[in-house]
Amino acid sequence: MKIVISRKGFDSGSGGGPSPIVDGRPVSLPIPSGGHSSTSWADLGLGDHVAAASRGKLSGADHCHHDPMFSEERAILGQCAAAQSHLVNQGVGVGDVFLFFGLFASSDGERHHRIFGWMEVDSIEPIANMDDARRDALVALGFPHAIGMHANNDTAWSGPGGLAQTAPDSLRLTVPGGQLSHWRVPAFMRECGLSYHAKDWRWHDDGTLTAASRGQEFVCDAGDRQDARHWLADVLAACRASP
Repeated sequence: MKIVISRKGFDSGSGGGPSPIVDGRPVSLPIPSGGHSSTSWADLGLGDHVAAASRGKLSGADHCHHDPMFSEERAILGQCAAAQSHLVNQGVGVGDVFLFFGLFASSDGERHHRIFGWMEVDSIEPIANMDDARRDALVALGFPHAIGMHANNDTAWSGPGGLAQTAPDSLRLTVPGGQLSHWRVPAFMRECGLSYHAKDWRWHDDGTLTAASRGQEFVCDAGDRQDARHWLADVLAACRASP
């Protein structure tokens, strides 16, 4: 089993600021569109939030890159270019799990990284190889990688998934009071390896990690380790917990 820690949503480099936590629920703001989009932030009911997070540089009328998408207990993620190649090179496939994280602001304004959603892969579809009917269905859904190719290896990853309904400490990656990149992670990730984090200096004796600043997909091949499966089960239970 591979676990992919997948960066998504607003941050200081994409959008301008952190996504909000609204009434105790993390609300990930999709990043600005690169040109292939049929969805505005207003369409998603996020107009006011995006204006606040971008300090007025963006509005609800602007189009966003609505990805990943969640509907009816399923998720779909588009990936392309170097990040897609990295997933392939790491052997990510059916049965592996994406944990989506992003930059959020607590009610007191403290910025931190946290997990806000998940997807278990049961389908991997290169966009260039799709038949017209499947691609048209994704276009109708508003899936940006079907609306227009971003690279020659655009791929749709999909499967059961969902969004966290609460924002517990167990889904928080950034150590309280620490730098954004100072993460609390389970011990098996150091022992099994986490892509982009091979340097020893990133791993600390207290079990924390200095995370890579701009990587998109961090892959841990946990194999059949029971501690990894137990940790993942706890994460998914926290995501599914009712408010």
